[in-house]
This record gives sequence, C-alpha cells and structure tokens, in this order.
Amino acid sequence: MKKHLFRLALKVLHLLQPEQAHNLAIRFLKLRVFSTKIISNHKKLKVQFCNINLPNPIGLAAGFDKNAEVLPGLFSLGFGFVEVGAVTPHPQKGNKKPRIFRLREDQAIINRLGFNNLGMHQIIHKLSTYKGDGKIGLNVGVNRTSPNKILDFVSVLNYTSPAVDFLTINVSSPNTEGLRNLQSKQDLIKLVKEVMRSDVVIKDHKPILLKIAPELNDEELKSIISICENYGISGIIATNTTTKRPNLTSSHCKQTGGLSGRPLFNISNTILAKLYYLSNGKIPLIGVGGVFSGQDAYKKICLGASVVQLYTALTYQGPTVVKKIITELKDLLDEEGYENISEAVGSKNLTYLMEETDRSIFG
Repeated sequence: MKKHLFRLALKVLHLLQPEQAHNLAIRFLKLRVFSTKIISNHKKLKVQFCNINLPNPIGLAAGFDKNAEVLPGLFSLGFGFVEVGAVTPHPQKGNKKPRIFRLREDQAIINRLGFNNLGMHQIIHKLSTYKGDGKIGLNVGVNRTSPNKILDFVSVLNYTSPAVDFLTINVSSPNTEGLRNLQSKQDLIKLVKEVMRSDVVIKDHKPILLKIAPELNDEELKSIISICENYGISGIIATNTTTKRPNLTSSHCKQTGGLSGRPLFNISNTILAKLYYLSNGKIPLIGVGGVFSGQDAYKKICLGASVVQLYTALTYQGPTVVKKIITELKDLLDEEGYENISEAVGSKNLTYLMEETDRSIFG
C-alpha cells in the first residue's frame, strides 16, 4: 500500500514545476509522510569516515535540505548521513527563477540556484532543534556580494561547527561567479590556511572536507591533493555538478547551470579514481554523481570512495530509492564475499584507470 502511495506522490510532484515539487517534498518530509521501515545498520554496511561512525555509507548530498528543515524525515528514509546547506553568513535568495530544470530523458537535473538559504543564524537554530543521533555534515558557501569570500567561509565554519559532525568547503559550485577560481593553487592555499587556523579546527577538531569540480585536470588534482595533505584537510568530495553537456537529449539540455544525475556518473568516477590513485588511498573520499542503484554506489566505492552521496535519484525514483540502494549494496557485498564495505574501497581502482580512462594519470 505504501509503495503505491509513494508512486502516486512522485507522479504528483512531477506534474509541478521542479522548485515547487521540491518545496512540496520538504513539506511531506516534515510530516514524515515518506518514512520507510528499514534496517540500515547491518554490520557489513557500517563504516567509519573521518572518525565518524556511520550505520551505512549512503548519504544525502548538499542542496536538498538547504536549511536543515527535515533531518528526522530524511534519516527515516535510511540515509547513513545527511549534508545540509550550502549555508552562507547572511540569508540569500539565490538566482532568478526558473532555476531548476528536469532532463527526464537523461535522468538528470540542471540547477542554477545560487546558494539560496536562510543564512547561518537561522540554520544553526534549526540544527539545534534536531535531537536525533544521525550524522550531519554542513556545506559552507559564500554570499554572492561578499567582498571577502575567505571570511565568509571561516565565519560559517566557526558559527555552525558545534551543531554538526563535519563541514565542507564548497569551492566548486558553478552558480556563484568566481567561486571556482578558489580551486587554483595559490587561492586554495590562502583559503585553506585561514580555515585551518579557525576555531572549528583548533577547538572543535571537526573534519573539514573540500568539494571539488569535475572539470579539473590531472595537474590540478595533484595540486589539490598536495594542499590537502600539507594543511590537514580531512577529505575530498568528488564531485560537484558539471558545466559539461555530454550527449544530452532532453529539451532543457542547453540551460546554464550545474548538471547532475546519470550523465555525471562517468565524469565524476574518473575524478574519484584519479584522486584515490594520486593520494595512494590516504585521503578519505566521498563519491557523488549519478548514483541511482546499489551497483552505482558499489562502483564508486570500488574506485576509492569510502562513502557516497546522492540527490538526483530522489527526484526520479522517490524516497524508497535509499532502501533499494542499501539492499542492493548489501547483496553485492555478499556476492563478492566481503565481510565489510570498507574491504571493497579502491579494490578496482587500477583496473578502471587502465581500462576506462585515457591513462593520462600514469604519465
């Protein structure tokens, strides 16, 4: 009965404009309409990421629950962790609407939201009302008109750190002008130095992750790994949305913004695999981009991800996709003979790099 209701709700949501549908989904989650009974803490799926113990490696990527409004509802779906945000120092409306586009034929989404959120003061209040034990990350952004982006990052990190388990420096959103420039070597060093001097690191000892773009070349990846190792960044999220448009067929395919969903899967996998190889598996990685099934999640883990995140799959498959992925992932571990998911991390990295990339990373 519940499955039929979920399918009906999904059909109703798809009749609405994407942003209207998203807002309605948030309202449903507040009411726990989508709650599913699921045992997501099987011993094979338990994993430690950046010293955080997780019941399973399936997380929700930033961008869905921007304002930390529906954490109980999201954890009831079976997520092992949830990343909220992006959060900026001051409230921000974001870019003009329409700014979200469904690409149904491609199982993808293009968004150009522009860090719309309530600002760190309201969001910390919402986080303080959450009384569960689910693990929470917070994606940190900057205000569009800010004269000092580094100060924005440090302000949000320090203000929100006590309420979350890890924080992410988002230098890769394509929807805030100039933000991706912070991935360049000198700008990133300057940013990371300030971050690592902040209270969130010195006093709270919270893990700091870096979320990167999928368009980076090999030399840029090497530089980022070096910076992470030298300055103590805890992990990398690979990757954000892409500005590429790989063989899309949907009517909205030429809209500007970041592309997510199935077309991002192979692009993000290549970056993920290269990061694992270049870092000798020493930097914890979150694999993001095009995860729709247990097989998708398993592939990212075998390429080097310790845990994975999804978002677009919720749009096309609905709330039961989390349960489906967790079940499929456990079955794959059984088939492969693994006692725990951590044993599979990076197990097919070299094979993938040799057979499915241009091998430039070995040059």
